[in-house]
Amino acid sequence: TTAPSPTSRHFTLNFTLTNLQYTADLEAPSSRKFISTVKVINHYVSLALVLPILCYGACLTFFLRSGRDRHDTGVDAVCSYKNSDSLARFDREKVYHELSAMTNGVTKLGHYSLERSSLHVNG
Repeated sequence: TTAPSPTSRHFTLNFTLTNLQYTADLEAPSSRKFISTVKVINHYVSLALVLPILCYGACLTFFLRSGRDRHDTGVDAVCSYKNSDSLARFDREKVYHELSAMTNGVTKLGHYSLERSSLHVNG
């Protein structure tokens, strides 16, 4: 018999960028600013999510919103991973700890600054 092929599953990531001022055009998925911002964020998130404990796929959807401080930009992302008996099971705490380590203690994502308490995985 052959092993079942991995199925794609999803998880959410939420965090706040403190050095990206939120503007209305970040809310419009068709705006140039939204598209270019998401491209850069996705690049940095992809680098941080190449985890040895998870078969990461990609972040498929991004929503940008005003942060608690109206000048900050909140990011909500739906990301995918492969799930099968032969791959590591999704563990949100392990993913959180790996992301925390890859973002210098939840302070930096590439050239973006993160609000330390803003990172949430599936929460």
